[in-house]
Amino acid sequence: MLRTAALIACMIVAGSSSAASAQARPTFGPRLEGYAYPHPVQTFSFDSQRQALEMTYMDVAPTGPANGRTAVLLHGKNFCASTWGPTIRVLAEAGFRVIAIDQVGFCKASKPEAYQFSLSQLAANTHALLDSLGVTQPVMIGHSMGGMLGLRYALLNPDSLEQLVLVNPIGLEDWQAEGVPYARLDDALANERKTTFESIRAYQQRFYYDGEWRPEYDAPVEMLAGMYAGPGGEVVAWNQAQTSDMIFTQPVVHELSQVRTPTTLIIGGTDRTAPGAGRASPEVQARLGQYPALGRAAAAAIPQARLIEFPELGHSPQMQDPAAFHRSLLQALAPIVP
Repeated sequence: MLRTAALIACMIVAGSSSAASAQARPTFGPRLEGYAYPHPVQTFSFDSQRQALEMTYMDVAPTGPANGRTAVLLHGKNFCASTWGPTIRVLAEAGFRVIAIDQVGFCKASKPEAYQFSLSQLAANTHALLDSLGVTQPVMIGHSMGGMLGLRYALLNPDSLEQLVLVNPIGLEDWQAEGVPYARLDDALANERKTTFESIRAYQQRFYYDGEWRPEYDAPVEMLAGMYAGPGGEVVAWNQAQTSDMIFTQPVVHELSQVRTPTTLIIGGTDRTAPGAGRASPEVQARLGQYPALGRAAAAAIPQARLIEFPELGHSPQMQDPAAFHRSLLQALAPIVP
């Protein structure tokens, strides 16, 4: 009886500790209200699909001798413009004007209740924002979903970019064609409603970081989880379900040969990201998200492409080894001398 009482007491303490930990985590508004970005946030207002919307962005001037070039940074689905903070600093020191954008449905941008999300629509929105700033021929750097969006942008605007850099982009394989079942939006929403700090961390630890986890990875997870747990959590979950559907149904792999922009792929080789793979059979799961092969196949398919590989890094090499990543990025962006 004493042992049982002791066990119950331990469970109560553990449960209280877990609850206290959950309560201690920050919560944010649906547009990341309460979360500070490393630079002033500006707003781009525009009309799209019969409604007034806003994208947000940071526009950072060069801190080193200006080189006259602009770098545009596109975030991944589980990240925000603020996640690019260290890269913004490095690029600004190298002389770039840096514009880091939050897309509609994400982070500090509008969270519409009704919106037909597509990569083409997000690319058009991005083009309109850059046009409003007078930005022409920028370097575009996209991570994860941002790489997928960068490819769509380059396909739609073949003469508008100086260079494209893709950091572990998703969309380099067609998951549905490979055997991953489709998830109805209602089911996807129900799943998104269950999202917590712990579930985001577990997913990223498994697929992004090859089972590893470091304290510095917590910040972007807290940022995302805080929106789900905040007062606008329902619309956050809905937009996340919609954009998951967009990603799953709009792979870019079939059009890589049509890219005309000089492109650099930066690939972390331990990445195993494959949206929807959890719905597939073990046999299908085993062959998805093989980034060493995906990166090499994409580099072979894209004309004028070059490949930089980090075999020991995962989905976010800019977070795992910032020094090595930024060295390679600056080398990739070095002016091409005839």
